[in-house]
Amino acid sequence: MLPGKSIRQREVAMTLRLIIGNKNYSSWSFRPWIAMKTANIPFDETVVSLNDPDFKKTVHTISPAGKVPAIADDGAHVWESLAILEYLAERFPAAGLWPADRAARAHARAISSEMHAGFVPLRRECPMNFWRPKKSRELSAEARQNIARIDAMWADCRARFGQGGPFLFGRFGAADAMYAPVVTRFRTYGVKLDSDSEAYCNAVMDYAPMKQWIADAKNEPWLIAAYELG
Repeated sequence: MLPGKSIRQREVAMTLRLIIGNKNYSSWSFRPWIAMKTANIPFDETVVSLNDPDFKKTVHTISPAGKVPAIADDGAHVWESLAILEYLAERFPAAGLWPADRAARAHARAISSEMHAGFVPLRRECPMNFWRPKKSRELSAEARQNIARIDAMWADCRARFGQGGPFLFGRFGAADAMYAPVVTRFRTYGVKLDSDSEAYCNAVMDYAPMKQWIADAKNEPWLIAAYELG
């Protein structure tokens, strides 16, 4: 027996595996990783650089889509960030990754789906990159519209559901995991936000798992030119 761990914890530690891409660039990988850290879910982590010649071969062991992130857990294979978050919420209900209140939970799922399916101009023009010096860059009208929508969304969530803490629905949860990479983008590219949204970004940037991911990202050896925008 392992001291200090329950049988359930030991079983999860032996079975749950997360495959992710570069921590400096792979925003989709970031989402389930920070959710699992938040929920104190033990897992084995495999990092594969997005330009690794064996990337597809490695990822295909779990994800038929050949993309990261992907998890394997006791016979279950799950890929796509939002699907993984839903799986984790079901597998570990005590973690509270979604709000307990029905209306808040529905809202959290809606904005998470909006992130998963949208904001393509912002994601394209402001890729996640912790190595990049913090400075603004000229953005398209479409990207600026994305920013305005997110700014308004965050302020609305904080006003309606954020009384229990500094995050979108009080405590850090799945919706915050979906938007955490956006927070880093706004900081990296010098995006100005409403004061409520700025306060939210400050809370996310000060969150311990966020700091751990950033430190890991800055220590990675890989550089991919396609993500190194000016």
